[in-house]
Order: sequence, then C-alpha cells, then structure tokens
Amino acid sequence: MANTFTATLNRVISSGLLHHIDRTVMMRGWLYKVRKMGGLAFVVLRDRGGLVQMVIDKKDEMDKLEGLYNGTVMRVEGKVKAEPRAPGGVELFDTKITVEVPVAHVPPVEVDKKFEHKPETLETLFDHKVVMLRNMREQAIFRIQAEVKEGLRRYLKSQDFVEFNSPKLLPGATEGGAEVFKLDYFGQEATLAQSAQFYKQIMVGVFERAFEINPTYRAEPSATTRHMSEFMHIDAEMGFVEFEELLQLVATMVNSTVEYTWASASEGLGVWQAKKPVLPASYPALSLEKIHALYSEKNPDDTRGEKDLRPDEERFICEYSAKHLGSEAVFVVDWPRDGAKFYHRHKADDPNIFERFDLLFRGVEIATGSMREHRYDKLCEQLKTMAGGDPDSEGFRHYMSAFKYGMPPHGGFGMGLERLTQKIIGLSNVKEAALFPRDMNRLAP
Repeated sequence: MANTFTATLNRVISSGLLHHIDRTVMMRGWLYKVRKMGGLAFVVLRDRGGLVQMVIDKKDEMDKLEGLYNGTVMRVEGKVKAEPRAPGGVELFDTKITVEVPVAHVPPVEVDKKFEHKPETLETLFDHKVVMLRNMREQAIFRIQAEVKEGLRRYLKSQDFVEFNSPKLLPGATEGGAEVFKLDYFGQEATLAQSAQFYKQIMVGVFERAFEINPTYRAEPSATTRHMSEFMHIDAEMGFVEFEELLQLVATMVNSTVEYTWASASEGLGVWQAKKPVLPASYPALSLEKIHALYSEKNPDDTRGEKDLRPDEERFICEYSAKHLGSEAVFVVDWPRDGAKFYHRHKADDPNIFERFDLLFRGVEIATGSMREHRYDKLCEQLKTMAGGDPDSEGFRHYMSAFKYGMPPHGGFGMGLERLTQKIIGLSNVKEAALFPRDMNRLAP
C-alpha cells in the first residue's frame, strides 16, 4: 500500500489534539472501535494519550478496514475539528488511513465495551488480561495505581526516607511459619521473601529512615477476595520514633497519597465513579478489646477474648468509625502477646500488650506495623522464647548484628499497594487491582 502521508508531519498524541484545532495532524495507534452509519464510518483510535474519533466519508478509506479487528495498528492523517460530544472534545475529518499491522483475528473479549466486574466474570477477565488491559476502563485501574505508588513515594521521600531494594531470595522465613515458597538455590533450600522486615530494620542503622516498594510472596492457601500469593508491598522503617509518631506518619502518608491521587488521576477515578474517602488529619485508634466489645454488642456472635479480628469485624468497625468517628480509616491497637512477632516491642507498663497496629480502611486491613524491640539482649530473649530461634544461626545472625552494634528505638509498617488501590477505587476484590494476579489457582498469564 502506497504511503500518501505528508513527510513533514510529526506524530501528535490524542491528549494534545486540542492544541491543533483546524490543523492537519498525523497520529499512530490501535483501532479501538468502528461504527458505520450510512455512507459514514466513525472510527476510534487509541494511543497512549487516550481515544480520538475519526469521521471517514470516503469509500476507499473505509474499505481499508474491511475484515480488520480491534488492535489493528494504524497510521492516520486528518484535520482536527472541535466536537464536544466526541472523546477528548475533538474529531478528525478528511481522514486518510494506512494499516501498519493488521489484526484479522476476532478478539476473545470486546475491548471497546464496559466489562462488568462480577464474581462470576472475574476469571474471564483474568484469563484474557493481556487483551482486556487495552480497554480504557480497565487500564484506568493501573494508571490510578501508578499515581497511588507515586504519591506514597513522594510523601516518604519528603520525610527524608531513602528508597532501597532488598533481596527476595532468602535462606529462611523472615516472619516464621510455613507459609513460604521454597525453591532449590544451587543445592541449598531458599525461600521467597515474605517481607522486607529484616532488611528494612537493618537499614535503620544505615539511613535512619528507609523504604521500598517491591513484590512480596505468601504461600497462603486462601482463595478469598483479599488474598494473593504475590503482591506489591510498601515497607518502611524509621528510627528515633515512638508509637504515636508512627501512627501519625502513616495517617498523614495515606492522606497525602489520597490527595495526590485525586489531583493526578481524576479522569480515571471519574471513570470508576470513585468516591473520595473521608479521612481526618489523625485517625481514631481503638483497642482490639474495644472493637470486640462494640461488635459483640451489635451482633449475635460474641468475639470478646479472640486474638484477632474477623473479616466481618473489620467491616463493622470501619462502618462504625465512618458513622460515629468521622473517619473511613481506623487503627487497631493494643494487641495481646499471643500472635506477636519476636521483633515486636511490648508496652513499657504491660508485657502482655504489644505496640502493634493494624490500619483498616473501608472494611479491610491495608497495613500492619509496630514498634520494634531494639535492645539486643531483649531481642535475643524474645527470639528464643517467642520464635524458638537461635541468634547465632545463619538465618538470624546477620540481622542480629545490626542490634549488637547499635540500633535506636524504631518502628515501621508494611502496606499492600493492591489493597490500597482497591479501596481507593471501590473494587470488590483485591485481584482486580493486580495487573496479572497470582493466587493458589493461577500462575498465568
């Protein structure tokens, strides 16, 4: 096919077309949709900036699209006209088309149409993610997520945190327990990292404040709406801090990220009709015991004395907090010794209560954190008594050396990027906020 385009035209992106009204432009992108009406064809092109509609009234140009499907790579030239009803507020007229990469296969999903996120349709969505991500509504999720991540990173760096990257191949389970993926590492047994816990604490002795945003792996046999085997984790740790300061930093970080996301991803949030959360400057902090009592007063089940919150309790207390405390986020504090990690620090006046928190947001836990035991002798004791570990073993001795040679009081947290994105947008399943989700039943695409 002969190239009939003007050689001097530079490519224009759809998001910049408003600056080219009444000019002839050249564009390149993917065929998104074709609608024929009489002797006219309305063709929608997708590029990295969004969508643009082209009006084609010449038969020889329409014939070029015969038998081609969504995804066909095209180069087009046309005159830009203002049209408020069209995508982006403009249309192209007098359009000439060159098909660069034809697609003659029927797509497995209708990319140009809204896909309903229902429990019974999610597997179809996940099976065809490679193509489905070309849908503007679906890709909006991950444009929003990119801004959430950027907002988190900007806030932490503004507070003098240094970003680092920790290894994901480890000689043992950081958090203890059996929920790790094991693999052969040149004849040795290795595990995929459950978190950056040891490394971020080590980095307190280096930078004082440190964070990373990296994958985390959990071999949990859970097929729920809130669990995945691989997810992105925001891990942060800060020295010379106490518990209340740690809570306030986390609250301010979330608030700052929400504000940043609403400013930078407003179009995508509008596509999903996301509601901006109600978040005060400081979040309410309720003890685990208090939440059990409130729940038990309002529900048939009595959960008082249980060592953790049930999912329905998390939903209950978030609804309670939004209605009575003016916050869609709430901290759960004052956790019992049972369930504490050996590196957690207990309260100075009560060795049975640990300075740990969970952050609940819109019905689900999105972060957990604590003050850490920084005193070497005390940490050795807790490692032995609470985890049955040996401070001199290969799995612990490098970590313990950071404390042997001087660590200040410090605390930190881990936050799930997909859960935060899910709740900001209003999705019902965390896997909807994962680009290519991994769970106990899915290892592809």
